Amino acid sequence: MPPKSSSTELPATMQAMVTVGQGGYAQLVYREVPMPQLQPGEVLLQVLAAGINNTDINTRVGWYGAVAAPANAAPKPGAAVVAGLAGWNGATPFPLIQGADCCGLVVALAPDVAAQPHGVPRIGQRVLVRSCMRVAGFASLDTRWLGTDFDGAFADYVKVPASEVFAVHSDWSDVELASLPCAWGTAENMLHRAGVAAGERVWVTGASGGVGSAVVQLAKRRGAHVTALTSRDKRDAVLALGADLALCREDGAAAWQGLPSADVVVDNVAGAGFGALLKALRRGGRYVSSGAIAGADVALDMRDLYLKDLTLIGCTAWDEPVFPNLIGYVERNEVRPLVAASYALKDMALAQQAFLEKRHVGNLVLVP
Repeated sequence: MPPKSSSTELPATMQAMVTVGQGGYAQLVYREVPMPQLQPGEVLLQVLAAGINNTDINTRVGWYGAVAAPANAAPKPGAAVVAGLAGWNGATPFPLIQGADCCGLVVALAPDVAAQPHGVPRIGQRVLVRSCMRVAGFASLDTRWLGTDFDGAFADYVKVPASEVFAVHSDWSDVELASLPCAWGTAENMLHRAGVAAGERVWVTGASGGVGSAVVQLAKRRGAHVTALTSRDKRDAVLALGADLALCREDGAAAWQGLPSADVVVDNVAGAGFGALLKALRRGGRYVSSGAIAGADVALDMRDLYLKDLTLIGCTAWDEPVFPNLIGYVERNEVRPLVAASYALKDMALAQQAFLEKRHVGNLVLVP
């Protein structure tokens, strides 16, 4: 079905960073590919900027399907991988254009694109794409993820369902907006799912990362008291984001003694520190997670879980209010972007290396 397009004729091909298989940086190939062809209900966007996330790396190295593999690391030769689970929802469809974060410009619409609850996409409109798409409606947990289940934003152009395109009216730059969707959507979803309210004490691990730094701002926006766990060299930067207290990871759990218990722990680090975080929760507290960058295998003392009446909350599928709420926060300037650096799309391997070094605070973004 031919698209309606602007007066500028669209090219037949585009440049893209294609992940051709599972493995190291050699699997990232910058090459010319055909332009996406619109299907009914879809919108074509010119990619203005695209953020980098853990999921881009974890999908490439096969971490989601690996048994006891460390986060962000390729499975060791011969390591067991759960059949058909190399991606989030099954086998990853290689070759794949990754990229879950997209700030784009609407350049074409399929003829049948109709009104969405948040408006009709218009040619020339600057938009953000909801990375997590609830394909069977919000009563179901079935999801499709941009850049994981189908081609994403690491290209000159990307096609997406019109229902997942949100206009954003803000003076933030393209790069700043592109730092938002996956990290901030994940952060807001965890706070929403955990029901964080004003006056509650929220602890957040990995507070200098893309998700963690977003949790700090979003929890403060809700009126929570935020205790951030980070490295000593990033402590001042995390406090500048609004954290009420910053604990240094190097000091260990001994530094937590005497602190008030947490109502909510937001933890995307996991690993060896998991058990200590459960002990930091008050009776009836909530632990919420959408990641495990320090290791997926954790030790759980069941006595902490049941004697303290704790609630453990896993978050992948975003709830319906999450992305519209996030757009509103941006448009009302209730939060601020945190971009550590930007790179040319062709230099994505360098950007991912910098991402894994974890020396930055905030997000890294690619520009086609």
